[in-house]
Amino acid sequence: MEYKEIKQLMEDMGNSKLDTINIEFPDGTKISMIKDTKKETVIPSDITNQTISLETSSTQVSNTMATIKKGEKIDDYKVIKSPMVGTFFESSSPSEAPFVKIGDKVHKGQVLCIVEAMKLMNEIESEFDGEIVEICVKNEDMVEYGMPLFKIR
Repeated sequence: MEYKEIKQLMEDMGNSKLDTINIEFPDGTKISMIKDTKKETVIPSDITNQTISLETSSTQVSNTMATIKKGEKIDDYKVIKSPMVGTFFESSSPSEAPFVKIGDKVHKGQVLCIVEAMKLMNEIESEFDGEIVEICVKNEDMVEYGMPLFKIR
């Protein structure tokens, strides 16, 4: 298949209602295309005590659920996100107590955890004062850049 034919196939798919297409030619050539159709999720402001299933564009994320408790505002907390890819540690060593636990009051600059990246131990500090509402990851979990680590109210 030549470049012009592939380009025409892409344009045709873009103008159609198809989300995915997989083609296998007799010579072994395979073409697979997925259309990125972004869908906006609107959450009504009067939702209480309900579970909402969230879906992302054409890629389905398994087990993505958001629970909104009665009376709790969605943006009632601030999120501390991982500044890097690495391994999350809740304490400086396995025999030590965690830096913080749910319900602890924290201050700006206080160490919350360690993220190990390339054998370097990076202390992650609180960006603001507040109370730990949720610890979003477990000890020794792999974390990605921008992944939520803590929710602070």
